[in-house]
Amino acid sequence: MRTESFDYPLSPERIAQTPLPERDASRLLQVHPDGGVTDHWFTDLPGLLRSGDLLVANETRVRHARLHGTDAAGRNVELLLLEHLGGDDYTCLARPGRRASPGAELQFEGGLSAAVLAGAGTHPGERTVRLRIAGGDVERAVEAAGTAPVPPYIREVQGDPGRYQTVYAAGDPSSAAAPTAGLHFTDAVLSALRAHGIGWTTVRLDVGLGTFAPMRGEAVDDHVMHREHYDVSEAAAAAIEHTRARGGRVVAVGTTVVRVLESCAGDDGIRAGTGSTGLFIRPGFRFRAVDALVTNFHQPRSTLLVLLAAFIGDAWREAYAHALQSGYRFLSFGDCMLCWPRR
Repeated sequence: MRTESFDYPLSPERIAQTPLPERDASRLLQVHPDGGVTDHWFTDLPGLLRSGDLLVANETRVRHARLHGTDAAGRNVELLLLEHLGGDDYTCLARPGRRASPGAELQFEGGLSAAVLAGAGTHPGERTVRLRIAGGDVERAVEAAGTAPVPPYIREVQGDPGRYQTVYAAGDPSSAAAPTAGLHFTDAVLSALRAHGIGWTTVRLDVGLGTFAPMRGEAVDDHVMHREHYDVSEAAAAAIEHTRARGGRVVAVGTTVVRVLESCAGDDGIRAGTGSTGLFIRPGFRFRAVDALVTNFHQPRSTLLVLLAAFIGDAWREAYAHALQSGYRFLSFGDCMLCWPRR
């Protein structure tokens, strides 16, 4: 498979720059098993599912992962924190990377500083850093000094930065990006789902380079996925197995949930536990855990688009063409899809 096979024309004006005033006011494009599409609103979701179905969402909380600071010469430098390695050490992306060479000292607001320890991984800007704050807690200092890590195609953050966080996010902040399919949910939609007899459970995948790193090579198979930490509780695994036993369908909210569940799927069902996954789902993959997918519209040439193609086949091309022609909003703050696998 060629990377160029997952390209499509996306003009900048089709990329949503701000969230809608109401989270659940998004449009929803349903892709049916025969490849046909129908137009809906996100608030229609409870009526598009069946009593006994189960939605599985990613409850990860986004860290204020973008740090703006200076190097020893006073030049601007930016770090995007990716993963907490333990202690005060983190992996991150540095921009520009030449100002964050091993041995460099970087300064940020509130007395937070970073010592660049080494290069890391395969991305040219990836670094390992040690954060420091005099007499304080590093994670708290990051939350105070950092900003919401919205994607680079968002030109300026406007309004409430909390809109780049799901309403059901839980636990300590640990992700470098939001699981954006979940941004459409509101308390009202969650209540409507319960009223329709549709179940809800959460898993966790800390979003990092594995989710948003672009494919840079000419062949899809040349791309190497970065690993991301996940957690599937005993309660979540039991809810999935109970749904299956009663003939319900498992609906993943976002590609991160697909990767977690398919990483934990065995012949005896979903295995609970923690770990890390570098699963790269491509056309030809045999899905064992997920029956439907709620997802946003993805960037051209992305691993997320490849996953969608694995799930619904070439129907993604017709669906995206319809969405572009019909004025849907694309990417993180845009509209979404409800996808059923192609028969």
